[in-house]
Amino acid sequence: MLLHIPHSSDRIPAHLRAALLLSDDELRAELLALTDAHTDTLFTLGVRPATPVIFPVSRLVVDPERFIDDSREPMAGKGMGVVYVRTADGRPLRTAPTAAQREQLLAAYYHPHHRRLTELVGLELAHLGRCLIIDCHSFPSRPLPYEEDQSPDRPDICIGTDSFHTPYALTAHLVAALESSGFSVALNRPFAGALVPAGYYRADTRVRSIMIEINRRLYMDERTGERTARFTRIAQLLGRLLTDLQRRAE
Repeated sequence: MLLHIPHSSDRIPAHLRAALLLSDDELRAELLALTDAHTDTLFTLGVRPATPVIFPVSRLVVDPERFIDDSREPMAGKGMGVVYVRTADGRPLRTAPTAAQREQLLAAYYHPHHRRLTELVGLELAHLGRCLIIDCHSFPSRPLPYEEDQSPDRPDICIGTDSFHTPYALTAHLVAALESSGFSVALNRPFAGALVPAGYYRADTRVRSIMIEINRRLYMDERTGERTARFTRIAQLLGRLLTDLQRRAE
């Protein structure tokens, strides 16, 4: 099982800071809004064995879950394609990079991340004949301005699926387990889909993927970004659920 964790980092490399048009205070606020804070620990604390694949820099540098081709990426219309040029509320984030600058960013961060993910999927397939990807995210308890789904009624957990790569039985089991633990669950709302490396996408049913998005109100103070007392309980619950999913995938 691979734990894909794309948005947990708030790191902006020093040599890229000057390209961002925000003040330090504005940047801190933007990172607080858009970072899936603590998911690198939340999803890995109680899961053995599993391989985490963690993107090393902030999505404000490059977003590894966007299509490179802006014509295929719905969020590009909001200035939040693979390289963001707008903030979550539509303000300028950076001057649009040149083609060369854009390629430098992709070469430094996006392509190595996806090569590693693809290689790990290939290893799982070679060793086990199958691979399960858990696409690990969190989301704010109140919709951010850029989000398509502006309903204030947000579930505790959002499960994202792909019609080709997410078996119904996997989804049904996960939803039932979460609901039996007392959580409200929604399918593909407020976010939809589940990441699969491009080389396997819609081509290999042995690669299965499901997205789990945790409402941040469950484990952190959204005003400060600090973990709350419930963090460990939520992490332990996730560990049990993911370990069970792993056993069922065997």
